[in-house]
Amino acid sequence: MARSKADPKRHSLVWLQGLACGALAALVPSLAVMIGILLGPGLVMLVLDQEPTKPVARAVLLCGVATVVDPIRALWSAGHGLDASLALAGDLRVVGTAWSAAAAGWLLAELAPVVVRAVLEAGGLARAAQLRAARARLAEEWGLPDAEE
Repeated sequence: MARSKADPKRHSLVWLQGLACGALAALVPSLAVMIGILLGPGLVMLVLDQEPTKPVARAVLLCGVATVVDPIRALWSAGHGLDASLALAGDLRVVGTAWSAAAAGWLLAELAPVVVRAVLEAGGLARAAQLRAARARLAEEWGLPDAEE
């Protein structure tokens, strides 16, 4: 059963996500700032992705989150202050790694359907060629006229 846009469960989930983000920003602003900067491309994709399940945004965020774990650990080791957060977020290697991983997630989400379709198309063409060869072999063996294509 498909859910409509006015589904109350979906709206309550969005409300809870907003509440969690607000609590994070209020309780640990240094962590919220660093996560906001490092996951910026993923957050932009959440807004731009028009698909209902947001597959591109999920791929970008998943790849980005994988690179945010070490900076979060470093932030907590450094005392989780706003100055440490801005220092980590200002490090080109940290931001470059996170944004490069997000770009890799975007590229993967965009290229995967094309690659899968090409592989399936190649497999279909190979199978069709095998079947044509088998049909020709059987037609010759049984003395049937060649099939018109």
